[in-house]
Amino acid sequence: MKQLILAEKPSVAKDLSKVLGAKEKHKAYYEGPNVIVTWALGHLLGLKMPEDLNNEWQAWKMETLPMIPKQIGIKPLPKTNHQLKAIKQLASRKDVSEFVIATDAGREGELVARWILEWIRFDKPVKRLWISSQTDKAIKTGFAKLKSAKEYDALYDSALARAKADWLVGLNVTRALTVKYEDNLSAGRVQTPTLALVRSREKQIERFVAQHYYQIDLTLGSQHALLVQKNPYALTDQTKALEQIHSLEQQVGKVTEIKEKTKKEHAPLPYDLTELQQEANARYGFSAKKTLSIVQSLYEFHKIVSYPRTDSKYLTRDMKETMDERLQAVADFSPQAKSLAKTHAKVQQTSVFNDAKVSDHHGLLPTEQRARYEKLSNDESKIYQMIVTRFLGLFLPAYVTRQQTITVTFGSAQFVFRQQEVLEPGFKAEKGEENWEHFENGMTVKPNFSLKKGLTTPPKPLNEGTLLGQMEKFHLGTPATRAEIIEKLIKSELMERTNHLVVSKKGKQLLELVNPSLVTPDLTKKWEEQLEAIATKQYSLKQFMNEIEVETTQLVKEIKQSQAKYQDFSLTQKKCPDCGALLREKNTRDGKIYVCTGENCSYRRRKDPKVSNHRCPQCHRKMEIIDGKNGAFFRCKFDGTTEKMLDKQAKKKKMTKHEERRLVKKYSQAEEPEESPLAAALKAALNQE
Repeated sequence: MKQLILAEKPSVAKDLSKVLGAKEKHKAYYEGPNVIVTWALGHLLGLKMPEDLNNEWQAWKMETLPMIPKQIGIKPLPKTNHQLKAIKQLASRKDVSEFVIATDAGREGELVARWILEWIRFDKPVKRLWISSQTDKAIKTGFAKLKSAKEYDALYDSALARAKADWLVGLNVTRALTVKYEDNLSAGRVQTPTLALVRSREKQIERFVAQHYYQIDLTLGSQHALLVQKNPYALTDQTKALEQIHSLEQQVGKVTEIKEKTKKEHAPLPYDLTELQQEANARYGFSAKKTLSIVQSLYEFHKIVSYPRTDSKYLTRDMKETMDERLQAVADFSPQAKSLAKTHAKVQQTSVFNDAKVSDHHGLLPTEQRARYEKLSNDESKIYQMIVTRFLGLFLPAYVTRQQTITVTFGSAQFVFRQQEVLEPGFKAEKGEENWEHFENGMTVKPNFSLKKGLTTPPKPLNEGTLLGQMEKFHLGTPATRAEIIEKLIKSELMERTNHLVVSKKGKQLLELVNPSLVTPDLTKKWEEQLEAIATKQYSLKQFMNEIEVETTQLVKEIKQSQAKYQDFSLTQKKCPDCGALLREKNTRDGKIYVCTGENCSYRRRKDPKVSNHRCPQCHRKMEIIDGKNGAFFRCKFDGTTEKMLDKQAKKKKMTKHEERRLVKKYSQAEEPEESPLAAALKAALNQE
């Protein structure tokens, strides 16, 4: 009898098959003496759409809202139906005795597998593989410790609750807004408050008014201290500031307090996904989606980092035994790593081992598999370097400093000096502080004041890194989904990506039109906490769904009763040449296009001509493709040259450059020299004889 093992992706199935001895490769699976390894392609099934459940829901009408079905149900996704059929055939084989879920160890991975099991109606024992890295050792250890899938039923309930809640709220609110305001307006429990965070920061910047301020500075040797004030920007009048300095100069300054302490700073903990995305954005400008894609490749393909979609920075206590093996694997990373590996260094940051702070997965670490640096792309090397550097910090001693705080008073005015001396550089490897000034209690200080002028600055706009931090703070999404939420907002034209994130005109209006409860993150935070409670069996799936249905009904009611007005900024004054309706401007991957707003009209064209790779015969620069009345043609925008576009058959007939060169060479051969007059005369004389 054989185990039927389901991986989430073909690449993971390939790795599992190698370790488990499934050497016989087929189109949809690998097979060995004891196992059959197949795969999903992400989600193979999804929740049914409204039109699948009720004929009245096929048309988008306000009177049919809210849509709250008794049972939603699932259906195959059309593009991957072939793989689902293959899994069903494998599951029905008589030699299959049990099913092993080997999809990603998390909420969504559980949902992928459970929906497949539900669809194929599998009625034999089901077990669960739960691993945090894809190395051979991790796979072997994981299969030796398989658990019953029933132990993860609560995790599945949590995933199902998330999917159904997003269906009810997202589809109902989006339909209500779209029908009421006659434009495609997408809203949801996570994406809308995320958009609101970006807009909130924009409003702070818009309201900001720059203001000059003055600060009084006291110099003592090489040290400087500013006058202590409740509001450092309160002194806005230069004359008053100079008067205050003059008043202070009439008094004697004294050191009234000296505080000294030794401070230990431990190396930072391993990355979780969100912090890695934030730092990669700050260092290299990587989008959240790009960072996730890179670290996923390091995990799945190279197998040199642990599971990336983690929300924890801590490690479990049983991982202490694996740390030296991981250290040996990165020994050639740097001279420091080599030195630590050679001495079999122990972890100095022992607080990193905390079972209570590890949920589904531990912090990001290198695996016990050595990296093949020559096989890593430049971007992969950058992310791997970040992860390994954090890991090595765990083996290094703390950064120890001697810190001194000195308070100097002039009457009631106080100035606080701070100086620091490095006692042990530890993981920072920094040198000691120079220019340490000597202070004593009661010491007299000469008045040496200066006036510093400053200008208040506005808060910085949110970029992807800072937005991820805000999303984490307000429990918007999970580490695995936040990158996709940002991409969805950009794709739906509610937000734009420049050197920072910008809410579009459409997005600003949506935030005015959508329900206030969806704009703030409070509702989503409550839902995420409830989903987590469901996963830990502290909250009921049924109770959660009842609350969501009530919320959905209220949200739709609010939109129906709203008196807000909407202006479609994408609507142009250009008319469709086919039906006369106005054209709407849309962003696509291929650039901006105009689309007809007429119900039964399919007219569309590019806003700006597409630049081709076809070269102008005159200036040899790339030509534009113009859609003319008689079909498309090439035009050079630099000199106006036009050329007809050839169809496929004409292109085949057209002579290639190689053929042109061959013919030119053939017909440019030097001709035979003509006969000279003397040769012609001799030839004639001979003929006469």
